[in-house]
Amino acid sequence: MAFQEPHDVLIIGGGPAGLTAAIYLARFHLDIVVVDEGKSRASWIPCSHNHAGYPDGINGKELLELMRTQAQKYGTKIETGRVHRLDKDEDGLFTADCGAGPQRARAVLLATGLTNRKPPMDPELHDDAMARGLIRYCPICDGYEVTDKRVGIIGSGKGGVGEAIFLRSYTADVTLIAPDKKLEISADDRDKLEQAGVTLVDGPAEAIGCIEECITVDTAEGLLSFDSIYPALGSDTHTALAAMVGAEINEEDCCLVCDDKMRTSVEGLYAAGDVVHGLDQISHAMGEGGQAATTIRNDLAAKRPLFRQPVVPAENDSDRERVEEGEA
Repeated sequence: MAFQEPHDVLIIGGGPAGLTAAIYLARFHLDIVVVDEGKSRASWIPCSHNHAGYPDGINGKELLELMRTQAQKYGTKIETGRVHRLDKDEDGLFTADCGAGPQRARAVLLATGLTNRKPPMDPELHDDAMARGLIRYCPICDGYEVTDKRVGIIGSGKGGVGEAIFLRSYTADVTLIAPDKKLEISADDRDKLEQAGVTLVDGPAEAIGCIEECITVDTAEGLLSFDSIYPALGSDTHTALAAMVGAEINEEDCCLVCDDKMRTSVEGLYAAGDVVHGLDQISHAMGEGGQAATTIRNDLAAKRPLFRQPVVPAENDSDRERVEEGEA
């Protein structure tokens, strides 16, 4: 079977990290392709007010579309699809099975992100509540928007406790609800929550619904109403492709282990964004995307020169060039 000439770089994931890297790499004059499943968490954002340069905020889907347009302006090829398998051969080349056919590349950037675990509710109702700000997933992103409002957090353990304490700096009305029957928290954490004035409610948290501009949660203490709820139920990091080629994964947070230049433990494999341990923010993902792209470019150049070839003038440019050189 004849293979196509390998790309310089394959980027898996079209979120802020992957698209930032694509812009950089395309402007480095490298041959790159992005395979994007279209499930970036950034697309969930109704309006981001933390992203610099947009004083009135920007919708997540709009931001991604602008980034895609910018990457394509410089020659980035973007394909919609899911990579099911990633392999590395003895020559150091990667092959990705994308369903429609293999993609081969000298280097791969994983920008596959993660998925938040959702509360038990109808998917359409969930998405509508997200769009209206009734369900939120990132206190760092939008804690400001719940200032002095009624906030519920569905979670337990360190995640739920951490979000509850964090959100107390925005509002005095914070309730932590057990997703199951009882809150699984230590005595020390219970003391911290009580001292912070966080209301503790046993679960299970179920029958989540919307009534006008409020979101309700059915609990062991009855039906509770909030302006917004934060599901603190954990997340699933998308590291399966990295595992296929033997990349090191941190056992504690299930993120890819990278050096400060975004190299994984596998030569030629890089990672950026939420799949890497760090602050899960658009700005941070974009910074990692830029760093990864620059590292990839320099690593490829170390293996073989990336020198630009001379431009051969077109025939209709010959007269103009002679005039410029004083020959006419």
